[in-house]
Order: sequence, then C-alpha cells, then structure tokens
Amino acid sequence: MAGLGVTELLIILAIVIVLFGASRIGDLGGAMGRGIREFRRGVRDEDATAPTDASKNESK
Repeated sequence: MAGLGVTELLIILAIVIVLFGASRIGDLGGAMGRGIREFRRGVRDEDATAPTDASKNESK
C-alpha cells in the first residue's frame, strides 16, 4: 500500500482528526461513501447503455 505502515497511517489519522475535528470525520466518511457509490452506479449505467463491439458489427 504505497509503503505506508501502521505508524504512518495513525499519524495521518491524527492529523485529519486535528484538522477536521472528531465530529466531522463521520460526515466526511459518509459523504465520501456516497460519492464512491454514485460514481460506481454511473460507471455501471454507462456500461449498460454503451453498445458493444459485436452489436456494432451486426448492425452494419
């Protein structure tokens, strides 16, 4: 994981808590989760609506 150990991750977590405060961490995590979910849904919908190469060749 990019050479990050447990100690480095704990330091990063501590800095994030200091910057944003403990109460906002949950809100940030929830917003990030919703954003990732919407991104995945958009990619999945795009794949479902995009024609495949086989269907393009059959229509010609």
